[in-house]
Amino acid sequence: MAKLPVVSGSDAIKAFERGGWHVDRQHGSHVIMIKPGNIASLSIPLHRVLAPGTLRKLIRATGISVDEFIKLLKV
Repeated sequence: MAKLPVVSGSDAIKAFERGGWHVDRQHGSHVIMIKPGNIASLSIPLHRVLAPGTLRKLIRATGISVDEFIKLLKV
């Protein structure tokens, strides 16, 4: 398993958008993302640096691996 990258909330949003998720709404400093056909939704805080546990939770909720997330970041 690859090491978790250090990313901001906006970088994570861009990566998840490349993975098929789209922004549904924003509530305060959190952006809510949904994906058609997926029952989970993502609540991504717009922080400069996401906490490792928060990022890992978001990646697990999407059903992808850390390696796949890193590839989405680099696209």
